[in-house]
Amino acid sequence: MKIVLAGAFGNLGAEILRQLVAAGHEVVAADLKEVPVKGLEGKYTFAAIDATKPETLKGLCEGAEIVITTMGLTGASTRFTSYDIDYQGNMNLYAECVRAGVKKFNYISVISCDEPGAEKVPMLHAKYMVEQEIKKQPMEYVIYRPTGYFYDIAKVFKPYIDKGEMQLLKGYGGVKANVVDCPDFAAFIVKHMCDTNVTYNVGGRETYTYEQMAKMCFDAAGKPMKIKWAPIWLFGILANLPKIKKAGKHDIILFSKWTLSHDLVGDTEVGEGSFAAYIRQYFGKK
Repeated sequence: MKIVLAGAFGNLGAEILRQLVAAGHEVVAADLKEVPVKGLEGKYTFAAIDATKPETLKGLCEGAEIVITTMGLTGASTRFTSYDIDYQGNMNLYAECVRAGVKKFNYISVISCDEPGAEKVPMLHAKYMVEQEIKKQPMEYVIYRPTGYFYDIAKVFKPYIDKGEMQLLKGYGGVKANVVDCPDFAAFIVKHMCDTNVTYNVGGRETYTYEQMAKMCFDAAGKPMKIKWAPIWLFGILANLPKIKKAGKHDIILFSKWTLSHDLVGDTEVGEGSFAAYIRQYFGKK
């Protein structure tokens, strides 16, 4: 089966690419630029795209039965917003899918993007807007809403663990999540990519509070746990500081505030990967 994978070389995209190639599919891996994926050399076709420029998408989906997209703004940007990438970029891709007669559109969204208040968080709201648009259209879809990823927690927590002090929101120490490992999530995506008009809230098999996660990291690093409890209103002030907005970090801070103050627990638990084991390996003394 011919499949187009947009956003093929991010952390999740690369794992999906591995799964698709292993399953024997004909894959067009589309992204701004190609990043070598060990062991997959010559096993897919690369297409350079910029989803904010519809002309770069022309012909991309010809002959494809399924399109999978992981495209989204994941870091600070002074050029683009989540609405430029997560929403408009994916809708540009969707329009090309319609033109090419693609049968199914697989979209990686994010859990809780439809909850009250999420409309004030661009990185959530833009994805919700995509969900709403594709649900209105006749093309079949699969929407995956992950809770978060092992590597994201480790990456975000690492500077704090190195410093010896973790920062969490005062009054929200019991907020919990069941984050999922990317290889496990990718396997689930590929296994269910032919499903019809469904939405999956996907997480891992272990659920922890953020305070428990922090303790795991400190323990693995061999350091005493120290947490600085910040008031939630401080994040709102930080997000709106001129220097923060100028650096393109406004949306990231609002998203962080949301994730640290809302339970993110997916009812579709997948994979065998252990978050606790991952943290022990990631932060363990060398």
